[in-house]
Amino acid sequence: MSVNPAPARLLNANDVKILALASLGGALEYYDFIIFIFFAKTFGDQFFPADLSAFWKTLNVYGTFAIAYFMRPIGGIVMAHFGDLLGRKRMFTLSIVLMALPTFCIGFLPTFTHIGYAAPLLLLLMRMLQGIAIGGEIPGAWVFVSEHVPPKRIGIANGMVTSGLTLGILLGSLMALLINSSFSKADIAETAWRIPFIVGGLLGFVTVYLRGYLHETPIFKEMQAMKTLNQELPVATVWKEYKPAILISVLSTWLLTAGIVVVILFAPELMKSPYFNIPAKVTLTMQSFAIVALATGCVVTGWLCDKFGVGKVFMGMSAALAVSSAVFYQSIGHVDYSTLGIMYVITGFFVGVVGGVPYIMVHAFPPKIRFSGLSFSYNLSYAVFGGLTPLFLGYVNAINPLSACYYVVFLSVMGVFCGWTLLKNNTGQSS
Repeated sequence: MSVNPAPARLLNANDVKILALASLGGALEYYDFIIFIFFAKTFGDQFFPADLSAFWKTLNVYGTFAIAYFMRPIGGIVMAHFGDLLGRKRMFTLSIVLMALPTFCIGFLPTFTHIGYAAPLLLLLMRMLQGIAIGGEIPGAWVFVSEHVPPKRIGIANGMVTSGLTLGILLGSLMALLINSSFSKADIAETAWRIPFIVGGLLGFVTVYLRGYLHETPIFKEMQAMKTLNQELPVATVWKEYKPAILISVLSTWLLTAGIVVVILFAPELMKSPYFNIPAKVTLTMQSFAIVALATGCVVTGWLCDKFGVGKVFMGMSAALAVSSAVFYQSIGHVDYSTLGIMYVITGFFVGVVGGVPYIMVHAFPPKIRFSGLSFSYNLSYAVFGGLTPLFLGYVNAINPLSACYYVVFLSVMGVFCGWTLLKNNTGQSS
């Protein structure tokens, strides 16, 4: 398993600038991607027939949300292919453009009342384009910063970038809280839901400008100069020669989807559902604090990976996530809001185990096919597990509202075994 052949040193001013720009861009792009879910009910009411049952509206909206996940492998494979052949920076910038345009357009889409069934189809198309964009953005960010910083700082660097991505969720949560606090339900349904998408699109174009200050990674420049770029289709090489690396990357990403999609994005939806009926403003406030804890947990996890190796850290953080999430979910509806909020924050911190996922994948693939290997594994896993999870939860929650609890605990236990495997194989361990 390959690591970057650079001397150990501290992060310098150029590294910090790269991390700041990558993190900021990632946060804004992820905001564009997930703001949809905060207005799921509004989309159900505005883009689907009024006489459709609540169950089918919910399923259609979650399906529209999920389609972006299924498109991620396409965007990831294409952008990673050219990222391994033409350069990391070009694809890193292109992903922002592909995200900003459809986000901006969603803010101006006509609804079902205006154009009938063309409305949900246009919305579906915009989500597909967003999925293609995010499929290249996140792997691109992880590879980009990993090839700029020293090997002994890959953990903290990726922890910071992943933290930035999670802050995109916080921006979405705060925007949803602002809209819900500033407008009536009627105003939100009529016009105000459009504001977050227009703002997100505009911020995306600002990010395109900022990324102009980034430079190609030293490792890619070296491979280009030495003519050691992969001559085959990079993803074909990945599939033929790196199946164990694909497997550990897919499994660790599966845990990531549970933390982000189930605990962070969908727990507020569960809390304000008819089962528990917690007010939306309360759940959004809890979520905001949980996301701050998640962002902190990502950085701490990355720092610990550099210090102690990813195996031990992944085992410990996954075990803590299993315990904390079980306590949190079982307490919904049985404790006061303040206590529940504290439990959510603690669980959010341990969701920060996701900060170790890029560390695993960056070390799993050599530089010449790193972008393709990481992108293929990550997006394949996210498409299957992240894409199907909203639909799965929408169905099983009708049977048992605590199904999410069992799902998260199961995958946390799997995360412990992933960490044990990495420790046993001495993969990405501190030396």
